[in-house]
Amino acid sequence: MISSARNLVKRTFRMKETVCTIIADKYEAVKVAEETIAYHRKLLEFYIKTHAVFLHSLKPLEIDDEPEIVKLMASASAKAGVGPMASVAGALADLAVKVMLSCGAKTAIVENGGEVAAASSETPMDVALLAGDSPLSGRLGFRVENFPVGIATSSGVYGHALSLGEAEAVTVFAKNASLADAAATAICNVVRGKNSNHAIRKGVKKAWSIEGVKGVLIIYKGKVALAGEVPKLINLLEEGS
Repeated sequence: MISSARNLVKRTFRMKETVCTIIADKYEAVKVAEETIAYHRKLLEFYIKTHAVFLHSLKPLEIDDEPEIVKLMASASAKAGVGPMASVAGALADLAVKVMLSCGAKTAIVENGGEVAAASSETPMDVALLAGDSPLSGRLGFRVENFPVGIATSSGVYGHALSLGEAEAVTVFAKNASLADAAATAICNVVRGKNSNHAIRKGVKKAWSIEGVKGVLIIYKGKVALAGEVPKLINLLEEGS
C-alpha cells in the first residue's frame, strides 16, 4: 500500500498473475508503464518456454545476450545468490519506472505484488509494511524521502512465494526493486532457527554481503531489527487519524 502526494494519476494494472499499482504525475506515463509491463512479461513468458531452467532454478544463472527483463533478473539474482525468478516482480517494476521517467514523468511509482520501484520529486512517500497476519502488518510503515529506491518484502510465514526461511517479514531497501526483491528472498532464507537473535544477525550479515542493499528490516519471533539506511518508521493508524 502506497500513499503519495495528491494530484497524481493512479491506476491498477492486471495481467495474469501480475497486479500493479502505477502512480505518476502524467497520464501518458501511466499508459506507457502498462504497455511496458505487458511487453516485458510477454518476452519473459516466451523465454521461459525455451529455457525452463530459468523458471525453476534456485541458484543464479549465467545469461548472455537475452531480453532486457531476463538480463535484469539474472543480474539481481546473481548479486543476491538466489534463482532469477526471485526478482521478477521487482524487475518489471524497475523497467516500468525507467520508461515513465524517459517520457518526462517527475513522479514514477510502480508497486508490483508488494515490491516497489519509485523515483519522485514529490516527497515524501509512505509505504505500508504488509506481512500477512503479523500484528504490524498494515500498521507499520515507512516514510520514504530519498529517491530513486527499490523496496521489497519477503516472508517465510505468509504469502505464496517460495522461501526457505522463517521470518515473518524481511523488508529491503536497495538501489532498485529487482535487487531489493532478490535480496529480500536471500536474506529471508537464512533467518530461521530457535535462537532468534542469532537468526537475525545472520540476516543482517547476509544483507551486507549483497552489493546495492542500503537497509533492511527483519521481523522474527516477535523481534524487530533494523540495520543500515531504513526510512523513518511511522504508525499508519496515527497518520490516518
